[in-house]
Amino acid sequence: MINLENILEKTKALTVEVGSYIANEAAQFDHSVVEEKGLNDLVSYVDKTAEAKLVDGLSEILPEAGFIAEEGTASHQEEEYRWIIDPLDGTTNFTHGLPVFAISIALMQGNEVILGVVYEINRKEMFEAQLGKGAKMNNVAISVSSREKLGDSLLATGFPYWDFKEMASYLKILDEFMKSTHGLRRMGSAAVDLAYVACGRFEGFFEYNLNAWDVAAGSLIVSEAGGTVTDFGGGSEFLFGREIIAAGKPYLEMKEVISKHWHR
Repeated sequence: MINLENILEKTKALTVEVGSYIANEAAQFDHSVVEEKGLNDLVSYVDKTAEAKLVDGLSEILPEAGFIAEEGTASHQEEEYRWIIDPLDGTTNFTHGLPVFAISIALMQGNEVILGVVYEINRKEMFEAQLGKGAKMNNVAISVSSREKLGDSLLATGFPYWDFKEMASYLKILDEFMKSTHGLRRMGSAAVDLAYVACGRFEGFFEYNLNAWDVAAGSLIVSEAGGTVTDFGGGSEFLFGREIIAAGKPYLEMKEVISKHWHR
């Protein structure tokens, strides 16, 4: 039996250490070293180095665990435990000098996420959750917003940057939310969006074409903060199904709008 509390504390310390590295690099970053993995899909030596540091550290914390990570670290055997990590969620923001980016780390046991950490580097905000034990920001308990109605809500989303086949449907969703909420925000980091839902800054978040490392940690933090997390159809395939709704009390109204226009 693993000691999840101990693992969480060591993971947080490692995350702060790697976050300091990223912050130092941000202060002197040269945009000319950016690479493109695909259309508008950016990566730099900072992402790669941060991932290597995280993998090394997490391997010491829980040697028997495998990895699913954005920059290619993966294991193929069927481990009981797997780390799902995004070493720099918000790379485009980072490369353009926009201070919204984070480290996202989740630990899965079997098919269930049991631990999640999102560290927003610029504000030095540490969001964390253990399965069944609530969520915290900087060691203080957090909960989703108390606002109940969509009309009183501020929502977050992301925009497609390479797969534009569903744009017509997505624009209809955006159009309705623009007219029926306090507004939409596009922060550029799904991990940050989810953390902000968990602490009540946003009432809800939705996006498609996401990967597991974008949402694994944040989805647990939202759930443990009292929110609801599903795919667009209300099911449980948000981790690997590439679409997610995460919200507080306006969840049902959000899902109704999305379901009306989304026919993927």
